[in-house]
Amino acid sequence: MAFDELYDEYEKRLAKALSMGGPDRLERRKNAGVLNARERIDYLVDKGTWVESGLFTVSHLPEDREDTPGDGKITGYGAIDGREAVIVSNDFTVKGASSSVINMKRIGQMRRTALERGIPMVFLGESSGARIPDNMGAYNMGAILGNDGSQYQRTREQPWTSAILGMAYGSATWYGCLSDFNVMRKGAIMAVSSERLVSMAIGEKVDGEDLGGWRMHTDTTGLVDLAVDTDEEALDAIKTFLSYLPENQIQLPPEKPVPAGSDDIARTVLDVLPEKRTQVYDVRRIIERIADKDSVFELKARFGKTATTALARLDGKTVGFIANNPMFKAGALDADGCDKSCGFMVLCDSFNIPVIFLVDNPGFVIGIDAERQKAPGKIMNFMNALQLMTVPKLTVMIRKNYGQAYINMGGGKNAAEVAAWPTAEVSFMDPAYAVNVVHGNPGVRLEETDPELFKEKFDAFQLENSVYDIAASYGVQHVIKPEDTRDWLIRMFKVHRNRLSGGLGKHLLSNWPTTF
Repeated sequence: MAFDELYDEYEKRLAKALSMGGPDRLERRKNAGVLNARERIDYLVDKGTWVESGLFTVSHLPEDREDTPGDGKITGYGAIDGREAVIVSNDFTVKGASSSVINMKRIGQMRRTALERGIPMVFLGESSGARIPDNMGAYNMGAILGNDGSQYQRTREQPWTSAILGMAYGSATWYGCLSDFNVMRKGAIMAVSSERLVSMAIGEKVDGEDLGGWRMHTDTTGLVDLAVDTDEEALDAIKTFLSYLPENQIQLPPEKPVPAGSDDIARTVLDVLPEKRTQVYDVRRIIERIADKDSVFELKARFGKTATTALARLDGKTVGFIANNPMFKAGALDADGCDKSCGFMVLCDSFNIPVIFLVDNPGFVIGIDAERQKAPGKIMNFMNALQLMTVPKLTVMIRKNYGQAYINMGGGKNAAEVAAWPTAEVSFMDPAYAVNVVHGNPGVRLEETDPELFKEKFDAFQLENSVYDIAASYGVQHVIKPEDTRDWLIRMFKVHRNRLSGGLGKHLLSNWPTTF
């Protein structure tokens, strides 16, 4: 039969290209309970939609060509829930998925395609860093590194997502930090360099978990949005995140049907709020009641806990929530909470997602530690981002609204409309603190030394803090019952939709950093 030899050659080369690092390495991964690079793609994309770009690539070094099918990085196109995506999946079984001359070309092509065609990009990260033989020496440095002037450029024309699924050093870490959503499997490591290299450089043993484990990045750095137990859970999280976002910034986010019972649970929102003004509660329970049923997807839950940031749906449409959480530091914004809120505003403004502020804020965390953490700069980053946002913003005052923090959380003219619950109070400072500042002595609390005087002065300061006082000056436009909050938000977003631009914002924040 004509072309038999050519077809036989093709099948042999195809089998070799798909073999990755060979059966032994693949079996070891299977026994460890983790997916290989191709299994991850198969799990992520819709069946029958995967098309690989660069299937037959190998290392540019002649001595490595037989042992480097795909050259350690698998790239191509697949649909995720019916929408196109560009995917880079690191194959750790081939040279530790290290960055090389050829696979950097593959990634470059993927980035250009995502940018020019307006489709999301997914990085499945697991890499040992740069491939040393490819990069050592001045000649290779000049010929390879730095020759792509847009390699790490983000202007958010389309969403980027990342999953850290193993040892991730170098480029896998870089792309994780550049992404709009970064999920990490517990047991994986994300760092600039491996613990071995770091140990050699500083002369002492370094533990990988301490260097870049999931607790480090969910609790301390905030570089990871979510930690999960398995590869499958990480890939599911990417699917979920993308379901809230448009394919690019000149589209609106997709709409979903409103689940039955969404309006009913909204009527129970006041059940969460304690009657006593100083008693804590978890604001996430309020968000769950306001949003469409089972639609809340929280980001960075373990980082900057004084603020809660979450994507959700309201009347089937994607919205973002930024809320003070009194469960942590009474909801007072600290440096991490400001960073977290700022990054979330950048995300929402870049992808045409309206934002809801839920305010119960006694002010900012202050003190020597706060100043060391650059609190003033963080507060102004927050304020700058807030005032550059061009998506609709609505504010709901729940309880405390004090000082500059009241402005940061969408108070005054920093939202299209401001509503207040009857439980809200507004002033320059919490009356309890104001009494001690004006009438007390440093280190001594007046409520302990002279309770009667404290109550007298507290009541005086509290006199004009009610929502009706600020409503009288049009500082808030609406005073609403808590159970009507969902209906009010839906109605106001209909009024304040960006009609003149087809619902799109101006994306003034889209070139802001992905980390702060």
